[in-house]
Amino acid sequence: MSALSQAWLLLLGAGICEIGWPLGFKLSQTSQYPKLAIAASIISIAVSGLLLWMAQKQIPIGTAYAVWTGIGAAGTFLVGVVWFNDPLTVMRSVGAMMIVGGVIVMKLAH
Repeated sequence: MSALSQAWLLLLGAGICEIGWPLGFKLSQTSQYPKLAIAASIISIAVSGLLLWMAQKQIPIGTAYAVWTGIGAAGTFLVGVVWFNDPLTVMRSVGAMMIVGGVIVMKLAH
């Protein structure tokens, strides 16, 4: 596997961890274990940042940041809809699809 492919996998992992910290914040408000949820958020933030830092060794900062935040935003949207009954409207769905589309374009442009 090339260094660039590894960097994209690291970036994907960073984006997935980016979903973890808002999830932990939400769980800290809704679960009986708020301290554990906050601890999980802190760990998720740290791992996400570390993986982003590692990915940026091969991927330009603008591309890496846009993909990282896009995965985090779209993933958090889906978590909210699926597990927290956030509203799933046409406009919110279109917005999420635009984020995903932007991430795809950034990847293809690289």
